[in-house]
Amino acid sequence: MVRIRVLVVDDHRIFAESLAAALAAEPDVDVSAAGSGPAALRCLERAAAEGRRFDVLLVDADLGGKVPGGRPAVPVQAGDEDGLVDGISLVTGVRSAQPQVRTVVLAEKDDAGRAALALQAGASGWVAKDCSLNRLLTVIRGVLRDETHLPPALLTGVLRELTAARRHRTESERLVESLTPREREVLRCMVAGLGRKAVAERLYLSPHTVRTHMQNVLGKLGVHSTLAAVALARRAGVGPVDLAGDVVERGGQLA
Repeated sequence: MVRIRVLVVDDHRIFAESLAAALAAEPDVDVSAAGSGPAALRCLERAAAEGRRFDVLLVDADLGGKVPGGRPAVPVQAGDEDGLVDGISLVTGVRSAQPQVRTVVLAEKDDAGRAALALQAGASGWVAKDCSLNRLLTVIRGVLRDETHLPPALLTGVLRELTAARRHRTESERLVESLTPREREVLRCMVAGLGRKAVAERLYLSPHTVRTHMQNVLGKLGVHSTLAAVALARRAGVGPVDLAGDVVERGGQLA
């Protein structure tokens, strides 16, 4: 019998232990539990090192406390034990660290906006916490067949959110393409969180020249702050400059 290895990630211990016990009663399911995002990543890393990878992650949407406004997901570092990590951010971290693991988000209530964020982050499903065990098992087995599972009531809203996000990404990409190669270098430095002086040192430019480039970047992107420029850059798929090495180009253009 092929066994399914499941990791439940929820900071409410009673819920996590109850769900783990219910799943463990299934003859083809092995289950473990973790109480935080960093703990989950450590479990995944340890299991992979021992040759017994997890197949499915069940992640609490409100892990670490609710996130007002559904902020963009940020990759999670395994060592960041003190930080509050929301469920969608954990999905992003898992997708980056172990893309073969399927993730399903467990939510207290249906929310099309956050469900769309979860799918964009790499989740394969969004399931209500009060669903039946049979329904959850169906989803677990389904995502292992590369299926995507959403409550029927959310389908229209999620499709609307994903369409809007795609439209915003396309517009953001068009704006980024209007930048010169040097301005894209500066933008990637901004995404990495570098200040004007650090950018000047990295690119061997004067602070005055960097200031001019930054002003040009803001103007061409149609924003009024570095934070807004960074948000737009991330929507367009622009990553941070590699602080450990040189600026890396992909396909002849700065990514």
